[in-house]
Amino acid sequence: MRRAAGGLPRQFWWLWTSTLVNRLGGFVVTFLALYLTVDRGYSASYGGLVAGLFGLGSAIAAVGGGVLTDRLGRRPTLLVAQLSTAAFTAVLGFADGQVAIAAVAFLVGLASNASRPAVSAMIADLVPAADRVRAYSLNYWAVNIGFGVSAAVAGLIAANGYLTLFLLDALTTVLCAVLVFVKVPETLAKAEAEAEAAEEPTEAAVGLGAVFRDGAFMAVVGVNLLLALVFQQGPTTLAMDMGRHGISTAEYGLVASLNGVLIVLLQLPLTRLLEGRNRTALLVASALLIGWGFGLTAVAGTSTAFYALSVAVWTIGEIINAPTMMGLVAELSPARARGRYQGVYSLSWSLAAFLGPAAGGLLLQYAGSWALWGSCAAGGTLAAGAFVSIGRRRPARDAAPDADLAAEPAAATA
Repeated sequence: MRRAAGGLPRQFWWLWTSTLVNRLGGFVVTFLALYLTVDRGYSASYGGLVAGLFGLGSAIAAVGGGVLTDRLGRRPTLLVAQLSTAAFTAVLGFADGQVAIAAVAFLVGLASNASRPAVSAMIADLVPAADRVRAYSLNYWAVNIGFGVSAAVAGLIAANGYLTLFLLDALTTVLCAVLVFVKVPETLAKAEAEAEAAEEPTEAAVGLGAVFRDGAFMAVVGVNLLLALVFQQGPTTLAMDMGRHGISTAEYGLVASLNGVLIVLLQLPLTRLLEGRNRTALLVASALLIGWGFGLTAVAGTSTAFYALSVAVWTIGEIINAPTMMGLVAELSPARARGRYQGVYSLSWSLAAFLGPAAGGLLLQYAGSWALWGSCAAGGTLAAGAFVSIGRRRPARDAAPDADLAAEPAAATA
């Protein structure tokens, strides 16, 4: 803990605290599928459609939020996104009818994901280059502390009514915005100064089009999209599959919370254990663990313990993957375009949140559990192969030998 947390700026810790507060109340996304299919009685395909619309809103916000982060500033973008998320989340709790619920879920996704590029860019602005991956890992750790607690508690709260979940989620998002407003400064000027010192291209030269033309970066984004499609089955079709097998809401909450609990317990020690290892090998191993961990769900049946085992396997893959990918994205992002790069990287998660639940819901409803979870295993295997291919190529931006994906840079260890 001393090694992981020491030496980071105080402003980073306020931002970290705001993330923790927000995620401690992050009930709605985790339980939205169960709310729609069990409490409201809608079909699995409709539940997947609503989750997909949430993801569509997130996809639009990923790019838009990234551009606003670089042009208007990190702090204004973050505050507007958080306050809008709080308002739409509260409205979602009162929405009635399939069209209204779907529309508001889209707005929640639109508002909530606009904050992600701002947070990621702000961390890069606040933290020196040698400590950035460590800071990203700690922020990810905060997200999972909040997720683990909220998933376990939310299952018990939901047993007495879902409206409370929506309102508590909205309240914690407001508190998050208050912390940012009071304690976290604007950091765009720091990024500009860093870009000037490094003689980076001007703002016009690193526009959104330049991000999409960055072949090395977009290859990483593409593989991440494939893995994210697998990940999106966790908060959506996993809940549906467990519900179809008679697993209670409280049991699902405990199984879902295992992901966050394991990350809280294991991420920092595992990251240190894997320090200095071959980056490509880590990414390959993580992809296989993620894909085949989800694949194990096919044989879980009515066993809550086996569902928990499958979650444990893909969580280990996530623990390996997260800091490695974060380090790579931070390494590839120029200072003047941090918001845009983080937005496009976030876009891969948002597109997965749009496509993954809808496809997963249809597969589960019409082809069954084996087809769904078998597809996840195949996706992880394909991603592993893609990481091997990427690892053989040198990023176009860097000519130095240590820029190769297969070589783990010293700054990318926690």
